[in-house]
Amino acid sequence: MYAVIKTGGKQYRVQSGEKIKVEQIPADVGATIVIDQVLMVGNGDAVTIGKPLVTGAAVNATVVSHGRHDKVKIFKMRRRKHYQKRQGHRQDYTELQIGDIKAS
Repeated sequence: MYAVIKTGGKQYRVQSGEKIKVEQIPADVGATIVIDQVLMVGNGDAVTIGKPLVTGAAVNATVVSHGRHDKVKIFKMRRRKHYQKRQGHRQDYTELQIGDIKAS
């Protein structure tokens, strides 16, 4: 069984037992969270697509850790204008262990 969930402005295809890194969620390590924004649930050939969400569907997940992604380097330059700007960014993430997927 798999599901497509929406969190942090992005969509993720998740299965029970896998780990994913999502945008930072304010929860403690070891806490269980319920993601109720489920866009699609699939079980073999049976697929349920929500309009826009599947009613009664939820995904349970456990917070494994918090961290920061690798640095992304930003370099801006205008030719012949003597303008160069360097900048870096590290995005925060939360790692989730997907538990059971409940469909209505």
